[in-house]
Amino acid sequence: MENKKENFSEWYNEIIELAGLTDKRYEIKGMNIWMPYGLKIMHLIDDIIRKYSDEKKFQEVSFPVLISRKQLEVEFEHVKGFENEIYWVTKGGKDTLDVDLALRPTSESAMYTMFPLWIRSHTDLPFKIYQIVSVYRYETKHTRAFIRVREIHFYEAHTAHKDYNDAEKQMNEYLDIWKKIASELCLEYSLDVRPEWDKFPGAKYSIAFDTPMPGYRSLQVGTIHEYGENFARNYNIKYLDENGDLKYVSQTTFGLSERLLAAVIGIHGDDKGLILPYRIAPVQIIIVPIPGEIYDKILEYSRTIMDDLKNMGYRVDIDERDYTPGYKYNDWEMKGVPLRIEIGSREYNENMITLSLRTQKKKIKISRQNLRDVENYLKTVNDDIKSHSLKFFNDNIHMAKSIDDMKNEYMVRAYWCGSKECSDKIEALTEKAALGNIYNDKTSGKCIVCGRDGKLSMFSRTY
Repeated sequence: MENKKENFSEWYNEIIELAGLTDKRYEIKGMNIWMPYGLKIMHLIDDIIRKYSDEKKFQEVSFPVLISRKQLEVEFEHVKGFENEIYWVTKGGKDTLDVDLALRPTSESAMYTMFPLWIRSHTDLPFKIYQIVSVYRYETKHTRAFIRVREIHFYEAHTAHKDYNDAEKQMNEYLDIWKKIASELCLEYSLDVRPEWDKFPGAKYSIAFDTPMPGYRSLQVGTIHEYGENFARNYNIKYLDENGDLKYVSQTTFGLSERLLAAVIGIHGDDKGLILPYRIAPVQIIIVPIPGEIYDKILEYSRTIMDDLKNMGYRVDIDERDYTPGYKYNDWEMKGVPLRIEIGSREYNENMITLSLRTQKKKIKISRQNLRDVENYLKTVNDDIKSHSLKFFNDNIHMAKSIDDMKNEYMVRAYWCGSKECSDKIEALTEKAALGNIYNDKTSGKCIVCGRDGKLSMFSRTY
């Protein structure tokens, strides 16, 4: 396997293939096949997203994939932001369609034509829905599995509120949801308010969740957007308030994609392969029986351990393949399984098991009577992953006092006046784009380019 530090791009491609996450050999570039192991990880991530969305009283929906040209034409600057990325369907069988249909690049134009039918009164607010679906964007840049693709596994939440203040409370709620999701995935991140020219088309402002990735670039793993009344006025989404007056709703959205999986792969993995937080590991515990003179009894004992762990609610499997124990160890380490249990004649005779954590080299013996202790060891794996992730984050974000400071660093914080002119100059000299002002940072300083008053901001090369 490639060395991750020396050649991250090759390592990333190799581990995706070896771990069986996706197959990129499909005929259409950027539309990859989700393989069973990769799809299971993504579905487990979806389960986490659903859990925290449902806790905040969101309801899941599923909209059609096709959007009419008429629906899209309602949109103002929003559709302009996607017009070069839209796939158009113009024929049904041999017949030319009366109306061109688009594969959704995102779902505002589909959903918001329905909102006026569902939202009539202040009693219908707040209105909170989400869906987890595929969206389609004609990506012309170099595609990369889970990072830049043409068919995107996408979570999008949409809300409507009685006024801007209530919508702002929703933005804070999104941050709370995201904090819990990121914790489960052991990801560190920066909250960056995107510059005016890089915000989501149609939004009043956008906040992105950016994280440093190996390869000396950052990855945007999610965004939240405050729309105000921008979309409501174009889609005529109104409600009757308590006084019987018609008012426009205020709206927000929250988007996440399969880039979450890319971040988990890239940040947590090592030269042995994947390292998965236990909440999203398809196999949380793998049992490897060690061949010996009493192998039949070892197998029976191993299966009993597996049944006990399954009854405790863990995703556990036993590897009875006709390979050497060493091959099996390497294979399951490559797949990122958090916890391995080794059982040989000594473990059988002593009524013990031997544990090996994916994040540590040492082996631990425990009594079968203490089998419930595996929960603590799974949490230890997560703690190790979080410690590594935090160290990687801190080691790769630096404060710059001059443009020269920015050139050889990874992700860089610097004071910036917010102008496009100064941003363009920084990018021309350092190849680092302005990700935006650091969210909720109250400090101020002199712009690193022009010397005018500026806010603390983040800069990086991006994927």
